Amino acid sequence: MFADRTKWNLESNRLAEALAAHRLSGKRLYDLTASNPTECGFEYDKQSILRALSNPEALHYEPDPKGLEIARKAVTAYYAARAQSQMNASRSQPSAISCEDIFLTTSTSEAYSFAFRMLCNPGDEIMVPEPSYPLFGFLADLHDVKITRYPLVYDYGWQIDFNALEGALTSRTRGVIVVHPNNPTGHFCRTEEIARLNNICGPREMALIADEVFLDFGLCGEIAPSFTENTGALTFTMSGLSKISGLPQMKAAWLVVSGPDSIKAQALARLEVIADTFLSMNAPVQLAIPAFLEQRHSFQKQVTDRARRNLSEMDTQLEGIGSCSRLKVEGGWYAVLRIPAVRPDEDFAIELLETKNVYVHPGHFYDFPREGQLVVSLITPERDFRDGMSLILSAF
Repeated sequence: MFADRTKWNLESNRLAEALAAHRLSGKRLYDLTASNPTECGFEYDKQSILRALSNPEALHYEPDPKGLEIARKAVTAYYAARAQSQMNASRSQPSAISCEDIFLTTSTSEAYSFAFRMLCNPGDEIMVPEPSYPLFGFLADLHDVKITRYPLVYDYGWQIDFNALEGALTSRTRGVIVVHPNNPTGHFCRTEEIARLNNICGPREMALIADEVFLDFGLCGEIAPSFTENTGALTFTMSGLSKISGLPQMKAAWLVVSGPDSIKAQALARLEVIADTFLSMNAPVQLAIPAFLEQRHSFQKQVTDRARRNLSEMDTQLEGIGSCSRLKVEGGWYAVLRIPAVRPDEDFAIELLETKNVYVHPGHFYDFPREGQLVVSLITPERDFRDGMSLILSAF
């Protein structure tokens, strides 16, 4: 009685079973997979957050397919502030983003849904990077879209393998997803990579879909440019408060459309019908978005400072351990630890859990093509990160 698109293997994997058993045992757990910022000890302005949710205007219903204008203007102000910071660094003049090009959504998953529904017929293809976050397969299944993969390769830093990407294109490829910076590699798309993506997608009438949820968390001191001003191909850029302000529970995100004027106008018109069909975002959160975006300043500093300290701690502990190394990371909340590829990463992760009380993600969770990678969270509280890393490296 169920649709084939939901015919997933719902059995727990071995690591999940081992984690459940460990939690039942009551043993100390060093969780180096932290992804929920609200559980990581960061400080929030609780009164401002709660006050923003009590706006009496929320008692009035004013449906707008794109979302309330006050919220969309706050998003444009956020991007304007980023552009101003870039201008101060590069002395180049940024262009403005119109609030008419923005659609508010309850999550980036919903933003992906809008883009997939607009671009793809059943069986069409969307390209995703490998390695990357394992969400895409489920989203594609739910929209009867086929996922094809293009590799990110590591050579003194991560980069897109364009030969492989172009070789994987077919007549049914409708778009290319870039995660900027990538999760978990921390790779930012470089200017020359963006230009080449435009040269691939533009003439073929394919879209670029840019996921920028970690954009503000650069770890090397530079302010990375956003895809929101990309005009070389039809581009859908998505982000939201889950990462920007550390408020995943508020369910507030957005989709920004850019690209050549003629095709952009068509995309906006079609998206408006899709958004009007669902009208999914609630009024209290929309009205609170300006205040929630203000929370980002303190939150992002806390996260970036912790991530840099944890990276420094990792590097210090790796000194003198020739069998392990840290791969270069430019931004985001995660780091990749390279270990000897003498057995499956999942086997080693289970052994760490059972013998060292440390929980990490094996590389294959993120579709790393080879063994020998562990992924650790840089927003883990520092004492847990220090002790957890020490326990991991004691195995070598």
